[in-house]
Amino acid sequence: MTCVLIPARRASTRLPEKLLLRESGQPLLAHTCRQAALAYGPAAVAVCADDASLVAIARAAGVQAYLTDAGHPSGTERIAEVARGLDCEIIVNVQGDEPEIDPAHIRLVAETLVARPWAGMATLCVAGSSADQLNPNAVKVVLGHQDRALYFTRGGAPWDRERGAPATLCHRHLGIYAYRRAVLLGYAALPESPLEALEKLEQLRALQAGIGIACAVVGHATPGIDVRADYDAFLAREGARRAAPGAGAPSASATGTSSSSASQTASSRTTEAL
Repeated sequence: MTCVLIPARRASTRLPEKLLLRESGQPLLAHTCRQAALAYGPAAVAVCADDASLVAIARAAGVQAYLTDAGHPSGTERIAEVARGLDCEIIVNVQGDEPEIDPAHIRLVAETLVARPWAGMATLCVAGSSADQLNPNAVKVVLGHQDRALYFTRGGAPWDRERGAPATLCHRHLGIYAYRRAVLLGYAALPESPLEALEKLEQLRALQAGIGIACAVVGHATPGIDVRADYDAFLAREGARRAAPGAGAPSASATGTSSSSASQTASSRTTEAL
């Protein structure tokens, strides 16, 4: 069984209490819950929250919700707390501030993990550019055989020795993960690794611990919400969808193409809404 767990923290730095914003007519977190439910159904989705108001929003959106320890340092620990009590072989971590998350991406990251027995985790990436190579907020992933992630870095990678610069083409990481249940519970208990401390990339903790990470390439990134401009852009897209002839509930297909700046946002996400 595959479960989709959404870590949700009320406090946020760059856009205060963003998961509670409801200028679209419903809270931002509710959008994420309903979009995530399109992957495997609402019964497979659970919000792991640090505040009762977020629990109430999730349940009103038709998914399960659990109140977790407010002291967790990241979303990984938050979803691990809930995963201990669930009978799920595969757990997909979707961030609470991803209201346009593509359900196909949720299914793909889980299917990638199942297809790679050597992997304890799976994630996604998109084709990157020379501009991404120079942007430390665009996390690059270097891929090997059978979708194996060899390294994640904020620097330019791979390096083109002949040009004396980062390669023109790269792969830009997206912040969605699937875990085998036992791996998630063990990984969340590991201390911060030296590479993780340097790059501020939590997935390096897994690589340094010898956990294989499979990474599938997708054609587009869906934008998350970090700052007010991101939310305003989401409101504009949501309004356009509602105004379109025959418009119904927002669909993932409507969010398949994002602007360059929004795609940059999607690549630099941590494992919990900040």
